[in-house]
Amino acid sequence: MFSRILIANRGEIALRVNRTCRELDIDTIVVYSEADKNSITRELATEDICIGPAPSAQSYLDISRIIAAAEIADAEAVHPGYGFLSENAEFARIVEDAGMKFIGPPSDVIAKMGDKDAAKKLARAAGVPVVPGSDGLVANEEEALSVAAEIGYPVIIKATKGGGGRGMRVAHNAISLRSIFSQAKAEAGIAFHDDSVFIEKFIDKPRHVEIQFIADTHGNIVTLGERDCSVQRRHQKLIEESPCPVLLPEVRKRMEEATVALAKSSGYVNAGTAEYILDQDQNFYFLEVNARLQVEHPVTEMVTGVDLVREQILVATGRPLSFKQSDIQNRGHAIEVRINAEDPFNSFRPSPGEITRYFAPGGRGVRVDSHVYSGYRIPSNYDSMIAKLIVHAETRKLAIATMDRALSEYIIEGVSTTIPLYKDIFRHTLFVTGNVNTGFIDDFFQKPRVSSSSAQLKRVPMPKL
Repeated sequence: MFSRILIANRGEIALRVNRTCRELDIDTIVVYSEADKNSITRELATEDICIGPAPSAQSYLDISRIIAAAEIADAEAVHPGYGFLSENAEFARIVEDAGMKFIGPPSDVIAKMGDKDAAKKLARAAGVPVVPGSDGLVANEEEALSVAAEIGYPVIIKATKGGGGRGMRVAHNAISLRSIFSQAKAEAGIAFHDDSVFIEKFIDKPRHVEIQFIADTHGNIVTLGERDCSVQRRHQKLIEESPCPVLLPEVRKRMEEATVALAKSSGYVNAGTAEYILDQDQNFYFLEVNARLQVEHPVTEMVTGVDLVREQILVATGRPLSFKQSDIQNRGHAIEVRINAEDPFNSFRPSPGEITRYFAPGGRGVRVDSHVYSGYRIPSNYDSMIAKLIVHAETRKLAIATMDRALSEYIIEGVSTTIPLYKDIFRHTLFVTGNVNTGFIDDFFQKPRVSSSSAQLKRVPMPKL
């Protein structure tokens, strides 16, 4: 077992990793920027090291500063959390070259999975269904038009190194494809320093379903069920739940088998998530593998009882997984909402500033992962997520009731948050009945000055228990 781990992240995930490390009697070194000098994780970690000013490029994305901190602190391993450098193959390689363990997949696997075109080729080779599209990268507009004519409109242009909806454009005909092709490449070049793109058939308003898996160095690969992440805005997830309310058991089995085949063929080790889209006929298509711990991992932890961070650490030490596939028995229903410091009724405008009053909900089946507190000042330099509220109950109906109650208890004053939006969603007919897709937010909540009492929203009473 490691004795010292450096946590190369901030916010709630740094605190989350710190908690498991301390339970394993592992000393922790947390890095922080000048903007995070009041981080609660600094107080709870064994040691803390400032790695630079507020801009992430000079702190949390600066590989040399993080490696220097790890070496100064005699860290044996580095946990990257999610975001920042967590899927940076170069960072993983440098950690490995420095004689430390990277708590995640090997650098060569991250490189393969980080390239969407390469990942699709791996998926095809493993027999995993993929969305019809170009056979590799599309070099120019004429080639794009040729591919689109073959697979049929609408099509979507995607950046091969993309994420979060950047470098993505939908074309419904040849005219729109001509106008957006160069835009997509330019955005990809700016965002990812690589303007390579490919084209896929656009599947309108599918469900977004993902399979959590973990693999060790002994050839064991275990899937831990699925998460439905269909409620999202601009390709950023807002609500995640497990199990998916509509997924047929036979389709779930095929998705899990496809995920294992893909993980095996790529030489995957550690935790990962295979993401798929699911159409109305329950056909599923591979999207990508997130080669890291997911934001929504607590949903899986709640239904399986598995501490994913603990398993990540054990796998990184070379130990086999502490469970077999037959040991995984998903129980009940879990739902997570991401609490963002944004004004959902004002175009999701960011709302940094000081939290003047804070009270987190509790009670049976309620978990809050957060690093904020009364008096905490939310910096404007980073992602707006300040907390994750997760609930677990015997059934989906009970889980929705628990979430509704927990949201009514959650008090965050001084900044705007997405809590009012979630109060509406959890009383919305389509969500309560499980009839949502990736266009749910755009269709029903992307209207200015919508309030919880607005007649525009179709509401239902809370389900009777």
